[in-house]
Amino acid sequence: MMNNLFSIFDPTTSNLFSFNWLSSLIFLYFLPLKYWMKNSRNFLFCKKLFFFIENEFKSILLNKINLINLLLFLSTFFFILFNNLLGLFPYIFTSSSHLKFSFNFSLTLWMCLIMFGFINFFFNMLFHFVPQNTPFILSPFMVLIESIKNLIRPLTLSIRLSANMIAGHLLITLISESLEFIKFIMLYFPFLFQLILMILEIAVSIIQSYVFSILIILYSKEIN
Repeated sequence: MMNNLFSIFDPTTSNLFSFNWLSSLIFLYFLPLKYWMKNSRNFLFCKKLFFFIENEFKSILLNKINLINLLLFLSTFFFILFNNLLGLFPYIFTSSSHLKFSFNFSLTLWMCLIMFGFINFFFNMLFHFVPQNTPFILSPFMVLIESIKNLIRPLTLSIRLSANMIAGHLLITLISESLEFIKFIMLYFPFLFQLILMILEIAVSIIQSYVFSILIILYSKEIN
């Protein structure tokens, strides 16, 4: 049973290349087509959601330099959101539940922000390692603590996203595996619990994509 349980998180489909990772591109089918004569409900919904998230991010990105990266943060949010939601459908590989995917994604964004900060705001980046009013004796320890805090940020971002996605998938799989051992009359309670769990998973998918993007935005604000 354990092999079947964790086989849903196995990305291996080929010795040369794992085609399951191509599920991250399925969201391209849901993008509204620009050549339609009349706007569809899909396009209107995406447009309202886009402007809502844009206003939320703009309220945090007060600096003009940070507003330049607004498109990057919006793309990050929608990319993770589509991967999380599409992973709830049967027979679709959930790439965001794997640490390999989330760590590479968060590490790339974090390194870009760090490089941008040291190139353009070198002294401001150094000031963050020693907070204000820190005693001179404690300065080396504060530099060490702040360095460790900055280095583990990509790991915490990736673990937060992957752990939340894996937890819900495991619960749904465990309940589905137990249905074959339950009598037909008693199937009402597992189905009800599974329905509630699916609604919770949809909420978790949206929240985790929002939290991931917000944390990246907060990290970018610390640069300048």
